[in-house]
Amino acid sequence: MMDRRRLLMSVAAGGALAAVGPVRALAHAAVAQTASADFNALMDRIAQEMLLTDPESLTMLGMDRGEHADARFKLSDRSQAKVEADKVKFVAAMKDMAAIDRNALPAKEQIYHDSLTFFGETVMEGYAFPYGGGMFPSPYTVSQLGGSYQQIPDFLDSQHRIEAADDAEAYLSRLSDFARSLDDERERMRIDYAAGAVPPDFVIDRTLTQMGAITGTAVADSVMSQSIARRTAEKNIPGDWAARAQAILTREVYPAIQRQADALKAVRAGATHDGGVWRLPDGEAYYRYGLKNYTTSSMTPDEVHQMGLDQVAEISARADGLLKAQGLTQGTVGQRIAALGKDPRFVYPNTDEAKEELLKELNVQMAAMQARMPDYFGRLPKSPCDIRRVPKAIEAGAPGGYYMAPALDGSRPGAYYINLRDTAEWPKWTLPTLTYHEAVPGHHFQIALQMEQPDTPLLMKVMGFSAYSEGWGLYSEQLADEIGAYENDPFGQIGYLQSLMFRAARLVVDSGLHHKRWSREQGIRYMVDTLGDQESSIATEVERYCVWPGQASSYKVGHTTWVRLREDAKKRLGSRFDIKGFHDTGLNLGGVPLTVLERTMNAWTPA
Repeated sequence: MMDRRRLLMSVAAGGALAAVGPVRALAHAAVAQTASADFNALMDRIAQEMLLTDPESLTMLGMDRGEHADARFKLSDRSQAKVEADKVKFVAAMKDMAAIDRNALPAKEQIYHDSLTFFGETVMEGYAFPYGGGMFPSPYTVSQLGGSYQQIPDFLDSQHRIEAADDAEAYLSRLSDFARSLDDERERMRIDYAAGAVPPDFVIDRTLTQMGAITGTAVADSVMSQSIARRTAEKNIPGDWAARAQAILTREVYPAIQRQADALKAVRAGATHDGGVWRLPDGEAYYRYGLKNYTTSSMTPDEVHQMGLDQVAEISARADGLLKAQGLTQGTVGQRIAALGKDPRFVYPNTDEAKEELLKELNVQMAAMQARMPDYFGRLPKSPCDIRRVPKAIEAGAPGGYYMAPALDGSRPGAYYINLRDTAEWPKWTLPTLTYHEAVPGHHFQIALQMEQPDTPLLMKVMGFSAYSEGWGLYSEQLADEIGAYENDPFGQIGYLQSLMFRAARLVVDSGLHHKRWSREQGIRYMVDTLGDQESSIATEVERYCVWPGQASSYKVGHTTWVRLREDAKKRLGSRFDIKGFHDTGLNLGGVPLTVLERTMNAWTPA
């Protein structure tokens, strides 16, 4: 299906060309054709250099077969030399893109050009800082949330397919390559530290604890050996796969993790307890860069902070009314929500049987919401979405919930994972909102529709911006409420407001830590008092913000923008406003900066 907005804009452009006369129109058309060809060739080049040469990306996209089959045997190159080489290629690509006449491109390609320009500018801003070195703002190569020690075990288990003996051999090859990745990162850690970017002491401690949990597990019990043992058995693939994996873990992987741990221990004594990036060289500028990258906006740290305070107050007042309506009148909003979370009526028993019942209920919720979607979306994803329990082997350190994109070729569905290590973490009234955010109509709709968009370059099928996607996730929570998902479920609606308030509090603490120089403890206290959550869970949240400056702000900034654009469109269009058209137009863009979303939606007119 042709994008309605592109069709309309093309017609408008054609009328403008016709008005200047046939000779000039033909000349302009020739220029446009050349610009479009050059731009598409450039996008293909970037995809080739940045995606199709990266083994892990190919696997995650479901493209590690056929001509790319060798990718299955390798992990991505994490060396400093590769980082520097990629910088050279990227700067050259952005220079070439700047030479393309953006105004000569078709409407859809102008959107691609604007998105890539923003992406390129922010990435290259990050190149000015002598630490981090990645494609997104994080000053520490290895932390409790970053590094191959944290990513590769899950990647091998959930992304690397094992269908035949060759796939199992590829798994073992990657497992051996894991040690090289760890050592390459250790060299980058050294560069970070020399530049003054030593993680705060609590981040080091948390990271060492997680590393110790890996190396302290017997190799036979490691998820990395159990995964290949389980999956080769399921496929009846003969071989001593588990024993070979355990040998690699013993000889190569565990010692390499220990070398990273030793590098962290060496700087622990001199580490500060301050968590904000303001303490780093050019730290204030680094936070502004982080905000720009993640929120894709020009908001200042003070504006982010005030937005958070204002929205916490507004959402708290709404939650107060709902709580009072349920007879919960004593204590602050946070205290009442905390008490509600401990109410035995709303907690599943912490048994495998009860966890299966919980998963069944999530599927019922998702199916019920899916049935409503044709009234609100013209395009629906072709890919299904599975709801899965995070594997027991990795649930101790895994996030509470997350979404995994489908494969481009349709060979793997989208998946919404929920961590069921302890059902007390998931009172029943919190579950619907999580499902609407992660699955339908949240991340699954946005990401699957982007990947299924016809006639779209590969690069734009996978391009992503946190404020757009996480903002859509929160907008999806709000949409579910608006269309009546909680009509007979007041406690579920309280769960929805708690989710919004949590994201608003993130604005306050993110900017508090990195701009207002709050301590870790000050951030924890604010969120505990505001939300009523357990201090232990809030501590991990605040520590997350310390290593990803600006990312926590992307959720509510994005949500606020999606909602504002919809309300502006309603005012502008009146009776002509079409909710299906609004959703389809916004999601047909794929992943774009908020500036591009805003410009497009402000120009949107229903057919």
